[in-house]
Amino acid sequence: MQLVAFSVARDLQAVLRAGLEEPRDAALAAHLDQHVTDHACRHGWSRDMTNEARRGIRILLSLQDIPWAPIKASEVVQLSAVHGDARAVLDVLAAANMLDDDRPTAIETWFITKVAELPDPMVDELRLWFDVMLHGSPRPPRSRPRLPRTISLKLRWALPALHAWAVAGHRSLREITPDDILAVLPAGEPNRSSMAQGLRSIFRVLKAHKRVFTNPAGRVPVAKTGVTVPLPLPVSDIREALDPADPVRAALAALVAFHGLRAGQLRVLTLTDIRDGRLHFGERSLPLAEPVRARLRAYLDYRQAKWPNTANAYLFVHHQTANRTTPVLADWVTKRLGLSAQALREDRILHEAFATGGDTRRLCDLFGLSIPGASRYTDTLDFTDRPDSTQCLVTGSRTQAPR
Repeated sequence: MQLVAFSVARDLQAVLRAGLEEPRDAALAAHLDQHVTDHACRHGWSRDMTNEARRGIRILLSLQDIPWAPIKASEVVQLSAVHGDARAVLDVLAAANMLDDDRPTAIETWFITKVAELPDPMVDELRLWFDVMLHGSPRPPRSRPRLPRTISLKLRWALPALHAWAVAGHRSLREITPDDILAVLPAGEPNRSSMAQGLRSIFRVLKAHKRVFTNPAGRVPVAKTGVTVPLPLPVSDIREALDPADPVRAALAALVAFHGLRAGQLRVLTLTDIRDGRLHFGERSLPLAEPVRARLRAYLDYRQAKWPNTANAYLFVHHQTANRTTPVLADWVTKRLGLSAQALREDRILHEAFATGGDTRRLCDLFGLSIPGASRYTDTLDFTDRPDSTQCLVTGSRTQAPR
């Protein structure tokens, strides 16, 4: 195909005011129109959503310089300013193999923003660290990729020190000495340990890839942070979250309060993971408590009434993911719960620890904990002042501890 000499940014609002031209290739327009129809039928789209996707693709085709060339995702995103939600268009183009996804990831955009004010040599060194952390290194020195949240956490811890060095006149991390690190470390815990961990991660990668001569953070003495103590939640907060009046919140809270699921596990549960009265995920299979079954039945009725034609196989959906096949975000789980899923999970594990007399093996089997992870709960219990562990949170009646 004939490539364009240079690309020019288009003002979509001006284009729409002037009127759309017909697509240059009628066959391509008909091909993508059929893809819209098929995709909408498979995913249970409404008529309005289908028409919006069809119109968005027509806008893009009328501006296309090279017919049948993949359409860049960055151009599709621009539709949001004049056309509304562009995600439906992205889904159709991806299904038709007509999408060139040139968008930076969220973590890449965040990284560029955070290091923008640092000196250029320091930014280049941090970019090497970021690339190794994000993608890993298949060649010596080998390393595996890290999760985006791990990368962002390490950089957040180190950023105050990096900015302080930039203000002091340092332009490269090669100039940093152990004395410079000691000078910026906070005096109190846990901030001191957190910053030291972030700096050690950066200098360890730079030293391994020969961008710095020595690792100045390697031998800086820092006390280890203490293990946090899990605490129970107020019963009133748990009962409020389990209120059947909100079927979505009640189902989420029940799975955490009775079975100790994490937010990450909740978001990827599928409809087929709940069958025969049991909860299946990974290699684990647990019998569902009766209060959980009741709330799941109510939620599934609500889900069927709200989105009867959705093709999303995940258990929990909302108004955006119901039209797609992607899971909800962990942040959505926390917002719908109205409290921390981790705090509610810790309350559940503490309750089980009391009920079993601190049985570490049982905690590992029920909640997928390691021995040190389970010991974190059993080591904090004082059985001389033990509450009645068989009290049910929902009804207040006495029941056996869940097996």
